Amino acid sequence: MIIADLKEIQGRTYPARRRTQCIVGKGAPIETENFCMGLVTLEPNGGQVPWHDQQSEEVYFVLSGTGEMCLGAELREIHSGQAVFIPPGEFHQITNIGDEPLEMIYCYGPAGDVAHWRQELDGTLPRAGEDAPPLPEGARRQCTDKPL
Repeated sequence: MIIADLKEIQGRTYPARRRTQCIVGKGAPIETENFCMGLVTLEPNGGQVPWHDQQSEEVYFVLSGTGEMCLGAELREIHSGQAVFIPPGEFHQITNIGDEPLEMIYCYGPAGDVAHWRQELDGTLPRAGEDAPPLPEGARRQCTDKPL
């Protein structure tokens, strides 16, 4: 039996003020090929998974907190207990709009790092409205801050 314990998974911290802990997938405590799953913690008041797309189906499930979810041209508030389906190739972003951390589970397939993780760490994430489609009207700006 393989058991993953979040207390033992250091994870990665990103410039957009979030921590990602991969629980299941390539290189994770539970190794899989067909899907990846992990916990994301967005810092209060603006922590974010910035505007990006990927070529896999994905689901975000909010465990706690309140976020602004952008998906294509749509903008919605989501909160604990809600899940959002992200189709392949659709640009999306989630921003913590609350005063407490937002915690969510992500799941996508196949397993492995996705381009936007590397791009954010390298400071090369495509910018909304320039190198990528614009964010929905009224959305909080995409974090493209370069790492220190």
